[in-house]
Amino acid sequence: MMTESEFLQHSDALFAHIEDQIDEGGWDFDCQLSGNVLTIEADGGTQIIVNRHTPNQELWIAAKSGGYHFAANNGRWLATRDGSEFFAVLNQALSAAAGEEVRVETFG
Repeated sequence: MMTESEFLQHSDALFAHIEDQIDEGGWDFDCQLSGNVLTIEADGGTQIIVNRHTPNQELWIAAKSGGYHFAANNGRWLATRDGSEFFAVLNQALSAAAGEEVRVETFG
């Protein structure tokens, strides 16, 4: 398990990576980082929320398709419920919101 400081540094870098990938991809999203929460809003108003839960060292995604909690597992972030990979879930949510394929590359 990471220290709290390592988790905060990693999640900050992850949020920046997601924002950079979205900006570089040219998809029509607005990203806003506020504290522990990265809000990604599609042109039509659909939001995908990515945040971190520091006490449990989890990353969370909230989207129309549901809410997901991810824990670090051998260098990957996997859903605690079904083992889905963080970026697979994020890309599905972003693609559904954009109405086109969105691919944010894996980080870390």
